[in-house]
Amino acid sequence: MTSPSILAKRIAGVKPPATREMTRLGNELARAGRSIVSLAQGEPDFDTPKHVREAGKAAIDGGKTRYTDVPGTRELAEAIVRKFSRDHGLTFTMAEITIGVGSKQILYNALQATVDPGDQVIVPTPAWVSYMDMVTLAGGEPVILRCPASQGFKVTPEQFERAITPRTRWLMLNSPSNPSGAEYTREELIALADVLMRHPHVWFMSDDIYEKIRYRPEPFATMAAVVPALASRCLTINGVSKAFAMTGWRCGYGAGPADLIKGINLVQGQSVSHTSSISQAAAVAALDGPMDFLGPFVEAYRRRRDLVVAAMKGIDGVDCTVPDGAFYVFPGCGRLLGRKTPQGKTIANDVDLCMYFLEIAGVALVPGSAFELPGHFRISYAASDAELAEGMKRLAQACANLK
Repeated sequence: MTSPSILAKRIAGVKPPATREMTRLGNELARAGRSIVSLAQGEPDFDTPKHVREAGKAAIDGGKTRYTDVPGTRELAEAIVRKFSRDHGLTFTMAEITIGVGSKQILYNALQATVDPGDQVIVPTPAWVSYMDMVTLAGGEPVILRCPASQGFKVTPEQFERAITPRTRWLMLNSPSNPSGAEYTREELIALADVLMRHPHVWFMSDDIYEKIRYRPEPFATMAAVVPALASRCLTINGVSKAFAMTGWRCGYGAGPADLIKGINLVQGQSVSHTSSISQAAAVAALDGPMDFLGPFVEAYRRRRDLVVAAMKGIDGVDCTVPDGAFYVFPGCGRLLGRKTPQGKTIANDVDLCMYFLEIAGVALVPGSAFELPGHFRISYAASDAELAEGMKRLAQACANLK
């Protein structure tokens, strides 16, 4: 006799993140002896800066290995307040700061704290793979707005306003974006803010994790700073994972109205309690310390971006825009669909194409459908120049072999 499932219904549609899944499949092939170029994972290949590593070691040697307050240490909260003031002219109090196990947990906590069953969260896509499932896990309904390359992978004010209903709670926006690298300008945020002003029940969640990895000359724009009148309805989320190459340290933060932050901390207090005390000490050094390493990081990413974009533009059947930031390229592959592999299999969609790239070419990528914009694939160029050059060569040959 089969026992009934113990799992909650809301779990049924939740899948493991596709980025991790493609990395796992690539790792399996590599363990079997295949040569695999893995360009699926969004993780800097640089070392954490030395002064940050030293701060972590000093925290261990100094006995900073105890529980911290749920919202985080006062030292890190004060460093975050200074960061927002220094970078954006935003003023926050200690009660308006929360610190979590990566920026991902701040996103998750915020949705758990604010979304009731049936509430809607608007997610312009392509969007990070976890957004939609996090909304579902909170009991909400993700409202997907597909934003094609023809509109720069960005939502328009008209598209946004048409999607708003009385049940809408949030608009979630990541800029620069994973997976497209698209960045919203100050003027584009103001246009979205005009819509938000007409719908006071809708809040704005700003995922700024790639803030420091960008190639545009204009200053970075974040909604709470661009439109101060909306600050009381904004949650601004960031972290140290990407800019400081600290993915494994798991430390992110958010800033917003005190009542919202209190709810977020209630969720956190009943789950992980707080992020590592060692990671928090290292994050203080990251936010307050020298930033001279960042220029070389960004220039390396720019060079890699240009290498990948040039390679993609040289492949018949692939369309590619130039990203504004982050470390991803999101080429269109619509003109490759319907072609056949040398083994006679028809490439019906972007998932088929990425599996072909993995199994035949030995290159791990993520299909665009995972980001809710089919007909594309994502390349992470947070990899060495040699890996990227080899990966691009393999992809070019694999595409040329399609008939």
